[in-house]
Amino acid sequence: MVKINGETFDIAGKTLAEYLASAKYDSTRIAVERNGQIIPKAKYDETVLQEGDVIEVVNFVGGG
Repeated sequence: MVKINGETFDIAGKTLAEYLASAKYDSTRIAVERNGQIIPKAKYDETVLQEGDVIEVVNFVGGG
């Protein structure tokens, strides 16, 4: 199980990119932290989610 923003998902073995696409995140407007480390956008395709990972996805919001 992988915890993402406080919710648990059975997605161990999927890549971060696969999860983000299935959850309909716009990867140009987010930052992702895995187990306390920021994941560079260039690594989303090769980052495989592991059992016990804790992921935080933060959306950037524009405004003025």
